[in-house]
Amino acid sequence: MSAFPNSPRLLKAGLVLVDPDSGMVQRVVVMQYNPDSLSRTLQAQTVRAEQRNRSEALRLTGPAVETVKLDAEIDAADQLEFPDQNPITTTFGVHPQPSSAQLLANNSLASSGVLEIAPVEAPLSLFVWSRTRIIPVRITDFSITEEAFDPNLNPIRAKVSLGMRVLNVNDLGFDDKGGNVFMAYLIQKETLSALSTGTLGALGLESI
Repeated sequence: MSAFPNSPRLLKAGLVLVDPDSGMVQRVVVMQYNPDSLSRTLQAQTVRAEQRNRSEALRLTGPAVETVKLDAEIDAADQLEFPDQNPITTTFGVHPQPSSAQLLANNSLASSGVLEIAPVEAPLSLFVWSRTRIIPVRITDFSITEEAFDPNLNPIRAKVSLGMRVLNVNDLGFDDKGGNVFMAYLIQKETLSALSTGTLGALGLESI
């Protein structure tokens, strides 16, 4: 809570995990502190060189491939100040708690002959960076640097480095929930881009 009553409420960034079939929210991962910086890289999707001719030099085959990278800080200091109110943090620090329920359920079905072991379909991950930037992503790399520990060697401060590839309609399709989310994100970017246009005069030109 800000000490200044008229200060705007700071929104948190995070990830929302959604069931790819039903669209139901399975889990919300809220970042404790918003990263100080976020880097985005876009790579144009063009016709492959071996298939290209002069008429296709400027042809695009789909939306640009976009990647996002950020570093997030996790610190248990605030929770450890009030241990009675935060028993989980007091016991485990900032240890992650991955879910294995789906793996166990599939293994049980396989043991009874109901299905064969197959790669488990992961939830659809949505990266949320404000109300106007909600992006379907695939986590491409995830690293944790533990920086401080309690007497039981539980980590109490850590840095999480997260790399994500934005999933577009080429990956998901137009009828997919994630594809719809991507299109809304793309339209929002195009709308913002249209607000800033230059002139030839600014480049010292009258015509081309």
